Amino acid sequence: MAPVRDALGASVDALAAIGVEDPRLDAEVMLAEATGWQRAALVADPGAELAPAAARLFGEMVRRRLRREPVAYIVGRRGFRHLELEVDRRVLIPRPETELLVEIALERAPASLLDVGTGSGAIALAVADELPGCAVTATDTSERALEVARANAGRLGLSERVRFVAGTIPAEGTFDLVLANLPYVAETDWPSLQPEVTGWEPREALLAGPDGLAAIRALLGDCGRGLGRIAAQTSAAIALEVGEGQAPPVAELLREAGFTSIEVRRDLAGIERVVLGER
Repeated sequence: MAPVRDALGASVDALAAIGVEDPRLDAEVMLAEATGWQRAALVADPGAELAPAAARLFGEMVRRRLRREPVAYIVGRRGFRHLELEVDRRVLIPRPETELLVEIALERAPASLLDVGTGSGAIALAVADELPGCAVTATDTSERALEVARANAGRLGLSERVRFVAGTIPAEGTFDLVLANLPYVAETDWPSLQPEVTGWEPREALLAGPDGLAAIRALLGDCGRGLGRIAAQTSAAIALEVGEGQAPPVAELLREAGFTSIEVRRDLAGIERVVLGER
């Protein structure tokens, strides 16, 4: 049986050699999953011996990571706010910067909220968890993504708090706040993304035309239909997650769609990440 220090050391070296961004963290997360131990326990007792079954499972996880499969897909889950969400290749892996959208919901405390492009359900479920009085609706054009979101809602005991609908804007209902983390990667930027993204995450949830704004334009183009009901309410607002450098053109798109009081929020890296508008 190999001790923890040897298993970690070999895997960290192998992952670092292929350019993995944080090989130590990835190795510790996978070894904790394989053994059922806490990461703190691995660090505190590096001489602990690994059982053969755990060592084999860890080895398979490392081999998957060496193929640049994201750790979240390997262990099958990702933390988001106070929740732990199950994820697989049907959905994007939730990112920390997307929590900005949840924070906007907490600030505004809407009575009703629409999460467009829910994916794993991260935004909708976090809002339902932290704003019990809010009626949350979540949509996605991918039925496979909705399967994941519904399963997460059931596992977290939030199925009664979130209504899941296929599509973009539901045919029924009005909403005080719309949150959307839509695809925003420009086609020209695709080759420059990390292999964890281009090789594993769903392409249709990432790419949005030549400039990365096609999905946002399509959503705002619904103002004459479903979004018109939202915009007609004096308290209604929309918040869109955007890529680096996209905040100015998205702010202009919101103005053209009749939204005012445009505000831009930066993420922890200082990037203009969310554009908020009211109507």
